[in-house]
Amino acid sequence: MKNYDAIIVGGGIIGLATGFYLSKFGKKVLVIEKRYPGAGSTGRCIGGIRQQFSTSGTIQLARESLNLFKELEKEFGFSVEFYQGGYLLLAHTEEQKSIFLKNIEIQKSFGINVEFISAEDIKKQFPYVNTEGLLGGAFSPEDGQAFPFLVLKGFIKGITKNGGEILTETEVSSLIEQNGKIEGVKLSDGKIINSEIVINAAGPWAKELSETVDIELPFAPERHEAFITVKIKKFEPIIPMLVDYRKDGCYFNQRINGQIIGCYTPVPNYPGKSTKETFEFLYEMSRRTARLVPTLEKVHVLRQWAGSYTMTPDGNPVIDKTEIEGYFVAGGMSGHGFMLGPATGKLLASLIAEDKFYINMSEFSLKRKFQSKELLK
Repeated sequence: MKNYDAIIVGGGIIGLATGFYLSKFGKKVLVIEKRYPGAGSTGRCIGGIRQQFSTSGTIQLARESLNLFKELEKEFGFSVEFYQGGYLLLAHTEEQKSIFLKNIEIQKSFGINVEFISAEDIKKQFPYVNTEGLLGGAFSPEDGQAFPFLVLKGFIKGITKNGGEILTETEVSSLIEQNGKIEGVKLSDGKIINSEIVINAAGPWAKELSETVDIELPFAPERHEAFITVKIKKFEPIIPMLVDYRKDGCYFNQRINGQIIGCYTPVPNYPGKSTKETFEFLYEMSRRTARLVPTLEKVHVLRQWAGSYTMTPDGNPVIDKTEIEGYFVAGGMSGHGFMLGPATGKLLASLIAEDKFYINMSEFSLKRKFQSKELLK
């Protein structure tokens, strides 16, 4: 069996980004994916990218990620359909408006281009939005979108170009640890692959994998559904990511090819890794979308699907080394894995290769108390 500097379990955005940036440090990496790249959460996300968060660590991580997304076309040599159409977070209550205003102060302190705009200004700038009952919204024109599968394609090509390997249709059954040090992984067919570095980027399956070496991760997967419509004429301006924080709200935007893509957070949540679609979602998502942009009422839905958010108690990820030497974790992305993926991968690669983060990552420590809450989920 070949020798690898690092083994990464999970072929989604986190695993592949980490592998790509590690390979740029000259490390020979092996990414092991039990199905195909993007088969888990990444291939089921809607591709949104934003910097509007409520905690300093996540804001900085998101800003770094956005900057990396800007460079991916140049890095890869092809487009990943990155487009900065903006995110507009809508406030229908004074409480929500107050939360936005407080968060904007924090975001601006880190150089984020964001403003609270009135309902009247929203109507002028985005005339298709229904502003009934709306008090205004937090808008950042620099937020945007990209196509997840093209991003994954670029990271895969980069890894292989730099001497790394991607192993698909291969399941890791357990991690191997001896005397407080990681030694590699055991596959479901019994084969063992050795490495002194193992990164757990297994998304919804990360918790069970970590338990094989008695490391407890505070991760809880839950089902979320999404839909996408047929292509329609682009709105002018193109619909930004509209995020409706009402109890029966939703979020969606228009992709650069004209399709409308979106989802909503179910209440109550649906725990587990199920990818079952429901008629309730199709009906509700259609209703909620048309309520915000009435002219979308007659647009045909092309398909719907479901995937997992891997949640943590505070809504922020874990990006850290563990008490087992050589064993690292990047997960619990809480629905933000794609947008935070490039920066997560680059920072984790820096920690592994240089034993340091280049921004403060204490907010994502495995040993934190999980008492704060991300308010902009």
